Amino acid sequence: MKNSIYTFILLLSIYSCGTTKDRKLNVTSADNISDTIRIANDSLEYEIIIIEPGFNGWLATQRPRGYYSKQFLEMRNRLYVTEYNQRVMQPQLFDPNIYILQINYEQNVDYGLEVNYLLYNYFLFFEKQYRQRFTVSRG
Repeated sequence: MKNSIYTFILLLSIYSCGTTKDRKLNVTSADNISDTIRIANDSLEYEIIIIEPGFNGWLATQRPRGYYSKQFLEMRNRLYVTEYNQRVMQPQLFDPNIYILQINYEQNVDYGLEVNYLLYNYFLFFEKQYRQRFTVSRG
């Protein structure tokens, strides 16, 4: 199980304050560094870092940006984050090598379409990659 920690690293934190109007995202991807995706606005009010082997390639095969509405993605992400965080808090029931860190996703913050798109797709990838099933219905 120790190898699980090294093959699965998810550092996901969203820091927020104020409104999100006119926020510019800085999205970088380094395929040669364990499929790292970093999403942040210029003032670093929030940041998402996903380090997951295979995520970039998998993401390229999914529905394109703009397919889902922002409202749809926000609703799904609230459900996924809630269930994911509950699993983090129950290491006796759920593998603590998979459910490592809680996700700070504030429901009253507008993270924008890009952040919600990537977070939603990460949850779909996570379900498939780790054979997990969340109670969130598919769209």
